[in-house]
Amino acid sequence: MGTWQWNLKSLFGFRNSPEISQGLQDASSRKLDTSAVTNNRFYHLYYPLMDDKKAEIRIRDEQLVAHSVRSHGIAVARNHMNDWLILILLAVIMMVLSRIHPFYRFVGKDMMTDLKYPLKENTVPLWVVPIYAVLFPMGVFMFFYFYRRDVYDLHHAILGLLFSVLITGVITDAIKDAVGRPRPDFFWRCFPDGKDFYDRFGDVICHGDSNVVSEGHKSFPSGHTSWSFSGLGFLSLYLSGKVRVFDRKGHVAKLCMVFLPLLVASLIGISRVDDYWHHWQDVFAGAIIGITVATFCYLQFFAPPYHAEGWGPYAFFRAMEESRSNAQESRPPLTQANVASSDAHLALDDLESAMT
Repeated sequence: MGTWQWNLKSLFGFRNSPEISQGLQDASSRKLDTSAVTNNRFYHLYYPLMDDKKAEIRIRDEQLVAHSVRSHGIAVARNHMNDWLILILLAVIMMVLSRIHPFYRFVGKDMMTDLKYPLKENTVPLWVVPIYAVLFPMGVFMFFYFYRRDVYDLHHAILGLLFSVLITGVITDAIKDAVGRPRPDFFWRCFPDGKDFYDRFGDVICHGDSNVVSEGHKSFPSGHTSWSFSGLGFLSLYLSGKVRVFDRKGHVAKLCMVFLPLLVASLIGISRVDDYWHHWQDVFAGAIIGITVATFCYLQFFAPPYHAEGWGPYAFFRAMEESRSNAQESRPPLTQANVASSDAHLALDDLESAMT
């Protein structure tokens, strides 16, 4: 069939026939007009979006020098005044929840077997937690600010971090007060001299310090762990966007930089179990609460609107967007010559099929 087809072309002078050439030119011109209209519609529909995105990035880069804390800091803070007021409200709620006495759960004598661990000091004191979970991430944010002079990035990073740790603190303290789970060292908090007493229902009658006993009912979830993962987890997500960890260039050092804060938070959670201040379930729940809140706060302040419903760090979405942009830029431009050539080949194939 293929040989007969080419012989038929040579017999009738297919490629040199003026009539057929004129017909191909007419068909090509009609398809070219249609393709030009389609291409024009495509350009007007999609290219403005791409051009606006590039223009926004270009203008933003040009204005980074002018957008400093001194020039725009007060304006940005005023624009988010409601957010800062909510932060103050969250801080007040967290302080109130920390003063409330927790629910005193029933603790019988047979339950004391798992609650007789020794009463130890904290490996990581409470006053150290704000230093590594809040101040240290802020120091990293300031480093990037001095490098880029972007007051918007600095403001959103600090605001998102504070929202992350304060929301986590409110959730953690509220659950602590509601659950009232005894700590692993509850026996020595309740009976410092080792002499246990129980009422007629079998519940404990503590004669230790009231504040120590009250703190002994705040095991679930772990506050150290939840704060660690909320602050350092937010820092990890922030770094993943700054170093472009998902750019698929094979730089494993970027992953090490991103996972280092999470490793520190994990070790702090393990220390809570080693100190017998928490059960392993308390640490696990605290880690889930902290990293979940950190992820939502990061997406709130750093994810674009069309990714706000997504799940995962913004760096991943950003890498996917850059990948699609690079793929579009690598495609050949839609010129009239390319369209005419492709349409002529299509018309030629249709004519050959009709003749066969």
